[in-house]
Amino acid sequence: MFSVLFVFPVLANDDESRLEAYNKLRKVIGTIEKYYVDELTLNEIVDKAINGLMSNLDAHSAYLNEDKYDDLKIQTDGEFGGIGITISLKDGGITIVAPIEGTPGDKVGLKSGDIILKINDESTLNMDIDDAVSKMRGKPRTKVKLTIVRKNEPKPLVFDIVRDNIQVESVYARTIEDTNYAYVRVTSFDKKVSQRVEDELKKFKKLDGIILDLRNNPGGLLNQAVELSDLFIKDGVIVSQKGRIKDENIVYKATKRTPYANTPLVVLTNNGSASASEIVAGAIQDNKRGIIVGESTFGKGSVQVILPTEKKEALRLTIARYYLPSGRTIQAVGVTPDIKVEPGVVPHSDNLFSIKEADLQKHLEGELEKVENTKAKNKKDDKSKNTITQKQVLQDIQLKSAIDALKIFSVI
Repeated sequence: MFSVLFVFPVLANDDESRLEAYNKLRKVIGTIEKYYVDELTLNEIVDKAINGLMSNLDAHSAYLNEDKYDDLKIQTDGEFGGIGITISLKDGGITIVAPIEGTPGDKVGLKSGDIILKINDESTLNMDIDDAVSKMRGKPRTKVKLTIVRKNEPKPLVFDIVRDNIQVESVYARTIEDTNYAYVRVTSFDKKVSQRVEDELKKFKKLDGIILDLRNNPGGLLNQAVELSDLFIKDGVIVSQKGRIKDENIVYKATKRTPYANTPLVVLTNNGSASASEIVAGAIQDNKRGIIVGESTFGKGSVQVILPTEKKEALRLTIARYYLPSGRTIQAVGVTPDIKVEPGVVPHSDNLFSIKEADLQKHLEGELEKVENTKAKNKKDDKSKNTITQKQVLQDIQLKSAIDALKIFSVI
């Protein structure tokens, strides 16, 4: 009779620990599969386990099943049916980073910092971001109802919103009446933003100063943030990213191809300026290249990548954080403006709309009606009109403050 001796390799402490952890997970999955009140397949249990794992890492990491992965690809293509807002998980609530200018969410009066309490009649408590996005997306001309909690409002606000195709004009420029200042609005950092900004600025025969408006800009492509900063910053670091993997530690520097290195510059920011917007504002501030005016930015300074796990599934995983030239982080902190200015109108200006007005929705409906009536009369002129009047400046105290700062900057 033969005896068989099984010889197992001696495991290092780390290997033993890993094996114990895997066994723990296997036992938990097996217990749920056997005893849970509702019958679940092994695949369903594993999907739930991955979802829970990713949501507990940070607000931006997520497991993308086939439907969510498809949704991401649609969004990346730049056109989809929805309401036009960017959201994030902040302080435990699904929070609007910024409404995209000109979209249904913007037109009904959604604001940066609004917390979404319900989507239609479903509570968002414990709802992950991707589920929230998929519930708000839908075919154009269909409706979605959002219940919103807003700071300084005594009770939740309800918005009935009609979805539309979301196509964003990410860059446009205007002259400011009675000045040689360029007002450049960047609503998002999609493809070729920096080139479009440069093309718009080339149209100005005389340029005494630039106001770069990044308010309610939720971010986008990192390379566009770097290239836009490079239009104004001649030397030095623009931004760096650092993670656990050495290859992800990258420093982005100015290239010296800087057509507007000496033009006085003011950047407008608010709580809806996030990610790529914060990189541009922070780089300009740290390099002492311009003045930041407005409100503190959102505070999203982490880097996500999409890592396919299967042909139809993927992980969106945070792999690094952004750091500004001074070494400070954006994450959860944001960029503090050099000149803090709350939104509103210039004091003592007559018959002008204040963003703090109590009956916001009713007022916006009235304003929209006036806009629509004017639009029908002056439809041809609207497209060619490229000047911001002094009256319009008085309607936006942050813009007025930016112009004042630019005048001081020019004198210095």
